[in-house]
Amino acid sequence: MDRGTNGPVKDSPGVAAPPPVIYLTGLALAFALDWIWPVALLPAAVQYAVGLPVIVLGLAAIALAFRRFRRAGTHIEPYKPTTAIVTDGLYGRSRNPIYVAMTGISLGIAVAADNVWVVPMLVPILVVMRYGVIAREERYLEGKFGDDYRRYKAAVRRWL
Repeated sequence: MDRGTNGPVKDSPGVAAPPPVIYLTGLALAFALDWIWPVALLPAAVQYAVGLPVIVLGLAAIALAFRRFRRAGTHIEPYKPTTAIVTDGLYGRSRNPIYVAMTGISLGIAVAADNVWVVPMLVPILVVMRYGVIAREERYLEGKFGDDYRRYKAAVRRWL
């Protein structure tokens, strides 16, 4: 941690919580609601045939994103300093492909577990992600990388 003129300066976006914790908390709440008030809608054949491929696709996207960060030599954890902007691969299509993948995985879990509560629980998850994580990350990256990040932000959508 560097020291500025007014005390410590943290080289990270200062997100509200690690994104996996945000998604897992929402999923835990959805499963608690499902335990209290179960609502079954889908036959087992549909649950697994649709839900599992969506989960696998999301996990594959996260693995590809991790690889891009490693190649760029920068941290993927939002509480560590960013040393480079990743703009290729999935990041050429979305500024937040890991968050898109986590949302997809959540939807895949909803279908595979036949848990309708996951869907409305995504609303507060996405609000926290948008304002407690993404807004802070974007502010941090603009401050650190300036025009390079602003050009990337103008060229690539936040989600899809």
